[in-house]
Amino acid sequence: MLALIAGMGALPKALSASQAEEPLVCSLEGFLPDGLEPDVVFRLEQLGTFLIDLKARGVSEVCFAGAIRRPQIDPAAIDADTMPLVPIISEAIGSGDDGALRAVMSLFEDQGFTIRSAEELAPDLLPGAGVLGRHLVLETSEADAARAERLIEALSEEDVGQACIVANGQVLAIEAVFGTDWMLASIKNRPDCKGGIFYKSPKLGQDRRADLPLIGPDTAMACAEAGLDGIVIEAGGVMVLDQENLIARCDAAGLFLWVRERTI
Repeated sequence: MLALIAGMGALPKALSASQAEEPLVCSLEGFLPDGLEPDVVFRLEQLGTFLIDLKARGVSEVCFAGAIRRPQIDPAAIDADTMPLVPIISEAIGSGDDGALRAVMSLFEDQGFTIRSAEELAPDLLPGAGVLGRHLVLETSEADAARAERLIEALSEEDVGQACIVANGQVLAIEAVFGTDWMLASIKNRPDCKGGIFYKSPKLGQDRRADLPLIGPDTAMACAEAGLDGIVIEAGGVMVLDQENLIARCDAAGLFLWVRERTI
């Protein structure tokens, strides 16, 4: 049986709908998915009890999908089954995104659960390489994409983010703890002229079983509002939700959508 550890956003609903058998949908309190009712809501302070409950329900596989921010821990609420896990939980909260996910996944693996990736459950969410939609990639954007790729590679060791904005060779913004939407909103009132690209790819050496990058129709709207020329994502490394609607929004906004092969 598969348990979907569902965070915020639309990805959990898309993954659940793609499965032949409905998964057990579980969510951390305060971080519920869009349009999907969880079967189980748990607190981090009772993670040990939650793991025991999953086993009792016959769960053998888990998939992590959706966004989760680092929650505040109430020491008084930690139960006996979770107490032995506190050192690993504390390490996870204090780590970068990828480090935190690795720590959490190790807890599940130590209890005998197999981790399934979102791309394994729904491979159709990874589009093939090429330009999607009717707008062509600008020559200047090709150089900006190469610069963005090098930047994400350089930042990978620091476990910072999976996206950046580059225009005419200049880095305008880097995704960090507040996420993609905040980064795009931060350049709406930029002092220079409009233009540039939004680039997204996995970090170098990232564990692809969780937190694989994701874009959707809302990404196109945010990029258009930021005055960008287009969206560039790594082929085979970024999932796309509601691809038809995303392409339509890019076309309407004058954005190109380039699924680019990695060159480094």
